[in-house]
Amino acid sequence: MAASTRPKAAREERAPAIPAATPDGAGAGALPASLANGTAYLKAELSGLSTGPGVYRMIDRRGQPLYVGKARSLRRRVASYTAPAKLPERLRRMVAETALLEIVETHTEVEALLLESNLIKRLRPRYNILLRDDKSFPYIRIGKKDLRAAPEKAGRWPRIAKYRGSRREPGSYYGPFASAGAVNRTLNALERAFLLRSCSDSMFSSRTRPCLLFQIKRCCAPCVGRIGEADYDALVAQAEAFLSGRDSAIQRDLAGRMEAAAEALEFETAAYLRDRIQALAHIQARQDINLPVPDDADIVAAWREGEHSCIQVFFFRAGRNYGNRAYYPRHDKSADDADILAAFLGQFYDNKPPPRLILTGAPVADAALLGAALSEKAGRKVELAVPRRGNKRKLIEHALANARAALTRRLSENASQRQLLEGVADTFGLDAQPERIEVYDNSHISGSDAVGGMIVAGPDGLVKNAYRKFNIRSTRLAPGDDYAMMREVLTRRFGRALREDPARETGAWPDLGLVDGGRGQLGSALDALAELGIDDLPVVGVSKGPDRNAGRETFHTADGRSFGLPPNDPVLYFLQRLRDEAHRYAIGAHRTRRANARTRSALDDIPGVGARRKRALLNHFGSVRNIERAGLSDLENVDGISRTVARTVFDWFHAET
Repeated sequence: MAASTRPKAAREERAPAIPAATPDGAGAGALPASLANGTAYLKAELSGLSTGPGVYRMIDRRGQPLYVGKARSLRRRVASYTAPAKLPERLRRMVAETALLEIVETHTEVEALLLESNLIKRLRPRYNILLRDDKSFPYIRIGKKDLRAAPEKAGRWPRIAKYRGSRREPGSYYGPFASAGAVNRTLNALERAFLLRSCSDSMFSSRTRPCLLFQIKRCCAPCVGRIGEADYDALVAQAEAFLSGRDSAIQRDLAGRMEAAAEALEFETAAYLRDRIQALAHIQARQDINLPVPDDADIVAAWREGEHSCIQVFFFRAGRNYGNRAYYPRHDKSADDADILAAFLGQFYDNKPPPRLILTGAPVADAALLGAALSEKAGRKVELAVPRRGNKRKLIEHALANARAALTRRLSENASQRQLLEGVADTFGLDAQPERIEVYDNSHISGSDAVGGMIVAGPDGLVKNAYRKFNIRSTRLAPGDDYAMMREVLTRRFGRALREDPARETGAWPDLGLVDGGRGQLGSALDALAELGIDDLPVVGVSKGPDRNAGRETFHTADGRSFGLPPNDPVLYFLQRLRDEAHRYAIGAHRTRRANARTRSALDDIPGVGARRKRALLNHFGSVRNIERAGLSDLENVDGISRTVARTVFDWFHAET
């Protein structure tokens, strides 16, 4: 996509009351956030705007994105914001906060729509309709055969496996599946039906005898030659045909071969073919909707109650239901249903290929433009349709029922969560219920590979994209000094908060901090905050009860009080869950760091020694210990190691001698 980017900052000669805003907030203090000034600034920028298509971004005085929009005519669209009386309250607030207008001109409106969706997902402006929890979907991938590989190499025998991420690796991809459970169940059945290998290439190359999967009839053991290459290629072709929807011919072929084997009294072969047929039937039987379904389509239906919405997406591929997932986009209560669906679809398909048919429960804003944009992205025609009758409408009604039920459950859970947060506020004497709770914990083994973890919870539950880990950096800590580790975690966490958001306007500051530990850990946390000049953040220590029994926790506050809660108190259970989640997250981060440390070599830290030189040294000396003991002349004799590099390596290991 060819486009030109042009920031439109306020200029003194054209709008002296609106100084240019910069991303780091320079000049922010001179900008009054008022609707009149915001409107005046946008009017001043109109003359320099193109009448062609493009994307515009509204930026506030701190450099934070407010809104991203696309336009067929940039000048006309921005001009619509200069008439405040015609704008809803949400957009009036946005105009009042606008300090900077950035423009990206595009060749077509389709390009503008694709760019808009990408920028909304990346920048997450607070006045846009936002798709939340847009995780990648799992696929099933069958690798491509490498004809250049030797017959005993893994590349000669394609692998079937679950796959996430960008589809850069060669092979065939089938999906998406709504969940890891759905793809795992399908994979298990496919392994029984087609006996393709699922092991990694390194495991394949190291096998000298069949593994357990061969014994339980889920692999044909190509690693040790239990099947010929031509026969394995036939199994791969059958698996690809089945996943592409051509399953009836495969089943007829297997049934015919089973009957022939039975008539020839080859009962073991017949039983093997019977098991494969049953595995295929197992996949076909796992359908949640007993209706004729389209071959390749997504069913999208939204249910709304005020400012809350649930959008259900059902995935159908090759005539099979691959599951469904619920989404809860963030939007203002004044947002139009058609705009919510359009924003959702644009962001949803930004990082995944759209199917040939998308069925929606209601009309979508700019449906023709969105269809053209998705078609351009997919490289083939993508159709958007709103079915009114027949089986397709029944699919929509089914998705709507699921969306309504999911939203009802979520609103009920949110109400319960609000009650718990109110209980937390009462327990610790907070002025209001906390909108953001942060919990801190450390994990290490005798001080090694120490990691601090921070988890976040709010009215909608755990906010996992706000979790943070802190690799303990200080080299002056005594091994296992939990107090000093906690001090470092809090210092780094709030030191950054003071740099990035000193006015506490973004909602990234907690209303309550929980520290896993007793008075010692709490004291360290309070000392760290005091050094940063923060004296108004409530922090509570949570220590385990006698014999570390759950349910007998003691809470320590900054004013010196220590108390417990009744064993059946819902607030106690809630705080326990938060503490346990922080503990789980910190332990996981510590284990990851420890595992990475095991794979590191002392050579990794030597300047100028990359992967190739490290390999040359290890191949020559056999181990890091032998490299450390080698003399300078011995190092110079290694192929690929110059005299300068040899001196660097020698000095690295003998710096103290």
